[in-house]
Amino acid sequence: MGGKYFEEFAVGQTFVHEVRRTVTDMDNILFSALTHNPAAIHIDHEYAKTTEFGKPLVNSIFTLGLVVGLSVQDTTLGTTVGNLGWEEVAFPKPVFAGDTIRAETTVVDLRDSKSRPTQGIVTFAHEGLNQRNEIVCSCRRVALMLRKAQ
Repeated sequence: MGGKYFEEFAVGQTFVHEVRRTVTDMDNILFSALTHNPAAIHIDHEYAKTTEFGKPLVNSIFTLGLVVGLSVQDTTLGTTVGNLGWEEVAFPKPVFAGDTIRAETTVVDLRDSKSRPTQGIVTFAHEGLNQRNEIVCSCRRVALMLRKAQ
């Protein structure tokens, strides 16, 4: 199990996640189809040629999911109870097929769960960066985490 328990996190702790992922056109088309998003900017190459980008944009919700997913192995694998929410989600640069995305995570807040004494709440700040080290996605994620068994 790669995840950490609530007590193993500290405010300011930073993770530079080793796993990276190159996004493909099929990722974008399949994700858009699975989520019933028919926006031409994601799935229609001919339409996308007429936009300022000249090619399809990767669906931003895929990008968000990828960035959070890249963090799981080092932070929450097997120790998370569930996500409580996302805050301050931003996409400052577009993502295109062929971009390689990596992630960095910083712990920004820790607090006890008032209703669940065996769990605690961790707020993570995630950043997704492309191969040019440009931030393509950022968010704060609030997660309910297991405590170590007493």
